[in-house]
Amino acid sequence: MDDLELPEVPEGFAERFAREDREPAELYLISPPSIDAAFTDRLKAALDAGPIAAFQLRLKDMDEHAIARAAETVQKLCAERDVAFIINDSIALAKRLGADGVHLGQDDGDPREARDVLGRDAQIGVTCHNSRHFAMEAGEASADYVAFGAFYPTTTKEVQHQADPAILSWWTVVSPIPCVAIGGITAANAAPLVAAGADFIAVSGAVWNDPAGESAAVAALLKAIGH
Repeated sequence: MDDLELPEVPEGFAERFAREDREPAELYLISPPSIDAAFTDRLKAALDAGPIAAFQLRLKDMDEHAIARAAETVQKLCAERDVAFIINDSIALAKRLGADGVHLGQDDGDPREARDVLGRDAQIGVTCHNSRHFAMEAGEASADYVAFGAFYPTTTKEVQHQADPAILSWWTVVSPIPCVAIGGITAANAAPLVAAGADFIAVSGAVWNDPAGESAAVAALLKAIGH
């Protein structure tokens, strides 16, 4: 079954969605595509600015040995602050590092394989773009969360899939599995996604590119999502 075979989400569904009896949304922080020696201090400032549920190390154009070296101090910071440390794309690297979990794109492996390799306590997330079909498949494969987006234009990565907030509301009605909203999210536009049902708000550029600094950026985002 693909999305064309699923019933249409009614127009205005996100606006009519009621968020009763749900925990407040949390922040899910994603690294910039490259980091340097100063990044440890920047991450520390972000993590110390307020509660962050998870940090995903998503480094591009680096081999896994280089990522593993870069991860050492970052992973320690996360552990000290009880922030879940998630590796992007690679089940093998997540296993090698003893990460708290892995985030998988549609072409990065099967959640079932990740569960077998990483164990029952690992946090396994799956990118589902704007597809209800992908989300249902991820749920059936025992993913711990599904990620929808991009909801807004972003310079962090090329946007090939535009998601509507209604998909968050729909998912929250049909599944107990948490959902993550991602893509171009800032303090100025996060609130509608929380209202639509996002359990986690994933941010990258909104923190690392804020001229006011990481601490101020995280504080503003937390205020925007109701903390």
